Amino acid sequence: MKSTEKTNKRRADDFRQGARDGIPIALGYFAVSFAFGMAAARDGIGAFYSALTSFLCLSSAGQFAGMDVIVAGGSLIELALTQLVINLRYLLMSFSLSAKLSPKTGIAPRLVMAHGVTDEIFAISAARQDLTPYYTWGAMSVAVPGWTAGALTGGILGDILPAFLLSAFGIAIYGMFLAIILPPAREDRAVLLVVLAAGAMRALFTWTPVLDRVSGGFAIIIVTVTVSGIAAFLHPHAEDASQENGEVSS
Repeated sequence: MKSTEKTNKRRADDFRQGARDGIPIALGYFAVSFAFGMAAARDGIGAFYSALTSFLCLSSAGQFAGMDVIVAGGSLIELALTQLVINLRYLLMSFSLSAKLSPKTGIAPRLVMAHGVTDEIFAISAARQDLTPYYTWGAMSVAVPGWTAGALTGGILGDILPAFLLSAFGIAIYGMFLAIILPPAREDRAVLLVVLAAGAMRALFTWTPVLDRVSGGFAIIIVTVTVSGIAAFLHPHAEDASQENGEVSS
C-alpha cells in the first residue's frame, strides 16, 4: 500500500513540476498562436477552426504552411506532404524521449506524450534525469491550452477588427518570423546561408515562368528538402563529421 502511495505521489509531483515549467511556454505560445488566429481570420478561416487546428497540429510553421495550402485550394496529399516535411523533426524528438522512459511505460502513454512534443516541451522533457509521462503531460496541460487559446482569441478578434488592422497584423506576423530566424542567423553563418538560399529559391517559384505554376504547398516541400539536403551535405554536424572520420571520443 505504501509503495502505491509513493508511486502516486511521485506521479503527482512530476505532473505539478511539468505544469510549472510549462507556464512560460504557454505564455510564449499564446502570443505566436494569436498571430496565427489573426492570419486565419484574414484568410477567411473561422476562429473555431483555427483553434481546432492549433489543438491538433501544435506546429507554428506547419500551421502557417498548411493554411497557405488550404487557402490556395491544394489537395489533401499536398497538405499531408507539407506537414510531413515540416514536422519530421518531431518524430525524431519523440524517439529520443521514448528512449528515456521506463521500458514498462505502455504504448498509450507514449502516444499521448508524442502529441504534445514541440521544440520547447521536448527541451524541458529531455533535460529531466528521470523522465516520466506525467512530467510531459503536466507541461502539455498548460502549454497546449495556451497555444489553442491564443489561436481562438486571435481568430475572434480577427473577425471583429476592421480590414486595415488585419493588414497591419499581417505585417507583424512577418516580423515574428524575422525575430525567430535572425538571432541564429547572426550566430551561425551556415544558418544565414540556408535562410537566404531558401528565400531565393522560393522567390524563383513565385516569379519564374513555369515554376510559378507549382502550387504553394509543393513549392514549400521542394524548397525545404532541397535546401536542407544541400546544407546538410556542405555543413555536416560536428558529431556526424567526426563519426565519418572514425573519431571516437574518450
